[in-house]
Amino acid sequence: MPVTRFVPSEIATKLILSLAIGLLVGFEREWSRKDLGARTFAIVSLLGMLCMVQSQVFALIGMAAVVMVVIVMNVGNLVLHRELETTTSVALIVVFTLGALVGDGHIFAPTAAAVLMTLLLALKPQITRFAGGVTAEELRSAVLLGLIGLVIYPVLPDQPVDPWGLLKPREAWLTVILIAGLGFVNYVLLKMYGARGVYATALFGGLVNSTAAVAELSSSVASLGAGSGAILVNATLITVLSMFVRNLVIVSVFTPSAGLLSLFPIAAMCAACAGFVLRQGRDLTPASAPRLTSPISIRKITGFGLFFLVIQSASVLGQRFIGEVGTIIVSFLGGFVSSASATAAVGSLAAHGQISASTAAASTVLTSIASAAINVPIIYRATRGSKTFIKLIVLSAITTVIGLAVLAATLLLKLKYY
Repeated sequence: MPVTRFVPSEIATKLILSLAIGLLVGFEREWSRKDLGARTFAIVSLLGMLCMVQSQVFALIGMAAVVMVVIVMNVGNLVLHRELETTTSVALIVVFTLGALVGDGHIFAPTAAAVLMTLLLALKPQITRFAGGVTAEELRSAVLLGLIGLVIYPVLPDQPVDPWGLLKPREAWLTVILIAGLGFVNYVLLKMYGARGVYATALFGGLVNSTAAVAELSSSVASLGAGSGAILVNATLITVLSMFVRNLVIVSVFTPSAGLLSLFPIAAMCAACAGFVLRQGRDLTPASAPRLTSPISIRKITGFGLFFLVIQSASVLGQRFIGEVGTIIVSFLGGFVSSASATAAVGSLAAHGQISASTAAASTVLTSIASAAINVPIIYRATRGSKTFIKLIVLSAITTVIGLAVLAATLLLKLKYY
């Protein structure tokens, strides 16, 4: 082995990095009161680095030695305590591998992997608690999300499959993945934090399905008795605010320029909702999370996809025969059914140059307003037209006027300067 391979500066860097990786994982194991702690993990990481610096053969021999240590440790634990240290054993083998990667000249991969592994080890109580509460439906939803994203999407045709150029399966499926994935993440957040209060429930519920969240909240809050009217108004406004933010994120993912134009009117409406809530005061009345089902199922995924195709096709036809006003009208009407799908449709059209960013922005704002308007009959049914209902109508109308005014000003400024 030529001595020139052992450049002091490079070896010093590898020594420090491999030692840091071993200590990082080892300290967590030490804190968790495991038999193998910081020193053992640091030495194993150094061993992996030194073996790889020598040759791949030495690395294989080193790996075999670490596996033997793991076997001896587990046999001893099995005899004395009748249990296996599976997690620590696997962590030790992974640390050797990370040290070997450092010895091979890699920096980011072993460092990032060490941090992530330590995080997983440290979050054992939270992960165990969360996994224990996962239902069969939620597990199927997670598997289905992987199926639609990693298996189905790559095999779908990327070109239109109809003579009019309206149906693009891969593009439509990408939108399904986006909406389903966003909804699933929000569903997890709702499950974790929704029971902390009515307002937390409204916040996370609005990200999943604003209409369903308002329906659940209106029925549960109505039973709280005195003061329930103000709580219901605030909860509805927060739900709508969350829906506004979600739609802004969706259109921004597809077309950042449209998202920028939508930002000002949606931010204004969000500020109005937040201002009304703060003016009425805070109330942290406990509430159970709304009984929203997971947003990922065969029926819901099919519904997302079909509605997206309908909105997108209708928007394209409207744009062809009426102009971009047709797209705006279709999007507004689509907001009464699913503002997320309608927003994704216009965002996708703008991303492919079929409509302008201004049209996509206007459509996003209007479809969001339509989604908020659909809450009116739900609240009416819960309040029977009381003062709470009238107050919510007035506040919603003010929010809508503010949003439309800022949208008009934004589009006029764009026309003036561009």
